[in-house]
Amino acid sequence: MIKNKYQSLKDHVYTYIAECIQNGTLLPNQKLSENSICEKLEVSRTPVREALIQLASENYLEYYPRRGFVVKELDTKKKLDVFQLIGTLDALAARLSVSYISEEDISKMEKFADEIDTSIKQQNYSDYQLYQNEFHNIYIHKCNNDTLIELLESLQNSFVRQTYLSNDKTKLYTVLEQMNIEHKQMIQLFKKKDEEGLENFLKNVHWKISYTDMI
Repeated sequence: MIKNKYQSLKDHVYTYIAECIQNGTLLPNQKLSENSICEKLEVSRTPVREALIQLASENYLEYYPRRGFVVKELDTKKKLDVFQLIGTLDALAARLSVSYISEEDISKMEKFADEIDTSIKQQNYSDYQLYQNEFHNIYIHKCNNDTLIELLESLQNSFVRQTYLSNDKTKLYTVLEQMNIEHKQMIQLFKKKDEEGLENFLKNVHWKISYTDMI
């Protein structure tokens, strides 16, 4: 029982750090403060240290003696490779889900698209990230292929952000507005039950990286 509790704490820390890297709270070459993480999550140092060691072993953090753990910077080629995989698998999941998507699911996607619009207007990147993930997860979890779902979840935990990020807020939110226009186009394709059109749109339009300086 103690072991299970400890394991869940380590996983909790692991997920927290992963999400911070994904949403841009933690940036490449930024040092992680073990004390801050302990205080933020109200956990002891042991699960934090174990989570950091695991992240380093998976090549997402770098450990430097006397400096500690630092977010590893992935080169652009590596990021593009991951995006290409996610785009292909996400497009397949969308195609497979068409037969299982309900009107209620489509209504949820429309709701999330509206929430994304609000987040963009408020320049709230964290909420944008949250709602766009929820938008995609609706059809991913309806694809009726557990292996595909697991692969996508694994890639989503690869810490490559699932959308763009930039210090130029005007440029960033212009790009994010376009992304949400594409979300709404996807909804229309779901309503038409256009499997081929949906797969092609996600693979060749929605997941096409146009601004490599922002990934």
